[in-house]
Amino acid sequence: MEITINLPKPHIFQRRILESPKKRIIVRAGRRGGKTVTAAMLAVRYFVEDRRVLYAAPVEDQTQTFWREVCRYLAPAVQPRGPIKKSESDLRLEIPSHPARIEAVSAFNGDMLRGRWADLVILDEFQLQAESVWSEVCAPMLADRNGNALFIYTPISLHSRTRSRAEDPQHAAKMFSQAEKDSRWLSLHWTSHQNPFISQSALKELSGDMTALSFRQEILAEDVNEIPGALWTRKLLDETRVTEAPELRRVVIGVDPSGSARDSANEAGIVVCGLGLDDHVYILEDRSVLASPDVWARQAVFAYEKWRADRIVGERNFGGDLVQTVIKAVGGEVSYADVTATRSKIVRAEPVAALFEQHKAHLVGQMPELEDELCSFCAGSTKSPNRLDATVWAVTELSFGARFGILDWFERESKKAESEAKRAEPALATVSDRQAMTRRIFERAMGHRLM
Repeated sequence: MEITINLPKPHIFQRRILESPKKRIIVRAGRRGGKTVTAAMLAVRYFVEDRRVLYAAPVEDQTQTFWREVCRYLAPAVQPRGPIKKSESDLRLEIPSHPARIEAVSAFNGDMLRGRWADLVILDEFQLQAESVWSEVCAPMLADRNGNALFIYTPISLHSRTRSRAEDPQHAAKMFSQAEKDSRWLSLHWTSHQNPFISQSALKELSGDMTALSFRQEILAEDVNEIPGALWTRKLLDETRVTEAPELRRVVIGVDPSGSARDSANEAGIVVCGLGLDDHVYILEDRSVLASPDVWARQAVFAYEKWRADRIVGERNFGGDLVQTVIKAVGGEVSYADVTATRSKIVRAEPVAALFEQHKAHLVGQMPELEDELCSFCAGSTKSPNRLDATVWAVTELSFGARFGILDWFERESKKAESEAKRAEPALATVSDRQAMTRRIFERAMGHRLM
């Protein structure tokens, strides 16, 4: 059957996809790079060859964009008396008594795709979909007909991470990396700038308020796994990761308020950490939340009770005593301690990163958002990493708290004693006098005399 179509002129990367004989194609491209248009053009090519296409994207808006494109390309034949029948409710185009069909589905996981079959499966925004979409549903579906697959994604950023249903947020990046080494695959990478049909002013506006990291991921389409100068790396986290924690001797909840404890513009970091009987630190759970102080305080107290924690530690730099006040208000008699940031974030984080390097600190399972903050934080970072800060407070309390507490107390009491001695007997407050005083203070703190 002859069907008139009206496809746009493809750019060089789109043409490679449309002309490729490969059965598996994966595309990594920047925002507005023409990915969904590519999917629509390929779907129409299959359709006019009397084959069936199943398109799936996790976001309704994305699915609607694809649907509008295929309907536009096939518009001459989608008429009341035309050969193609259209169902707007099901987002389906088909030719009665023919295999030809294009079906568009919004799906984060594989459940919405079960029971279907296709000659071509297109998984758009694949980085946000659960791995089961491919492994449990689409791969077996295509095996029956020796079908083809097109995977499309933009590297996942902190902004888009919250929408992901994947257990491993890097699953699309890992598939791309494997495809580059496999001759049976076609792997293509292009940036937003390499789409010749995009308005440069629109692109500039799109990227205007992005961080440098987001620009690399969403415009340059780079799978950024490591940031030069970052204290943590993906490799380090994977090497030290465990599936479960051993018996714990202490559990501490770290809380870092959202910039100002009085607003909910940013997430409040709430991270549960434990000290094992092996003296290793275990990051047990990330319960960070974007919410008002009352809500995140309840989250912290819930974690405290769930894990039977020994203490909640929270930063008081912003909001003064408000952090303690809201936690006490919802948690009653929870054990709480204020911590105050007297050093830079990078200096505070270095001892904690060192524990990971010594393989004495471990993430228990996957914590994608926390891992992103750890692996993207380095000297000069301007974004406040609330999850990272909460982790640093908790781990510091567990591993260094007692030692640092004594030294801080010793320093404070030494200065107080010297000041009192000078006021009482200025002439007698010699260096040796002050040394003797500080020695007695330290002995009292340690509970025994120094030899």
